[in-house]
Amino acid sequence: MGQTRMASASNQDTPFLYQDGCLLAVNKPAGLAVHRGMAQDRTFALQLVRDQAGQHVHAVHRLDRATSGVLLFALDPETAGRMQERFAEGRVEKRYLALVRGIPPESGVIDHPIPRDVGGPRVPAVTEFRRLAVFERYALVEARPCTGRRHQIRRHLKHLSHPLIGDVRYGKGEHNRLFRERFGLHRLALHALELAFAHPETSERLRIVAPVPEDLAGPLRAMGMEGVWT
Repeated sequence: MGQTRMASASNQDTPFLYQDGCLLAVNKPAGLAVHRGMAQDRTFALQLVRDQAGQHVHAVHRLDRATSGVLLFALDPETAGRMQERFAEGRVEKRYLALVRGIPPESGVIDHPIPRDVGGPRVPAVTEFRRLAVFERYALVEARPCTGRRHQIRRHLKHLSHPLIGDVRYGKGEHNRLFRERFGLHRLALHALELAFAHPETSERLRIVAPVPEDLAGPLRAMGMEGVWT
């Protein structure tokens, strides 16, 4: 399918992972919203990336405020439309890291309908997962969502009875407190590690990887899980 292309992060506020004439990808930190939302955030990713790139950008997919990792933008409306179609049609491969409570099976598929948006009807949703490492009664999981529903990975892992650590909505407070006190983990333990797709203009295979940020990598390192996702 063509050569895999990767890029390393820089030291910008939202580190650039990849940029060409029509696409730009950054490593979004946890706690940063993509768009200006109901809370009227003073700072959001779309604004930061626009200022760093010095031009208008278009977000082509969603990433929860609490989730870090690869966030893709288009530099023109036509490319944005093409990429949004690819995400909607499941033609973009997505790979996440999730630290969960309990020890799930080595691998599996979660096929469980969830609402597409808040208050909406349930729609089909599928997530593939693979267990990467175990620490005491917790595990690091690789999750590959085949659909793109709101909070899909968080909802699906809770449905499997393995909620994410640091998840104040779907998780357990006692476990979240334990990881804050023991490992200094003050965020949702979910990272969008990788996107892979055919470039909208060249059809070249493009693979964009976001290094795990220190606020998550540090706790994983302390648990002996460093590098198990490579």
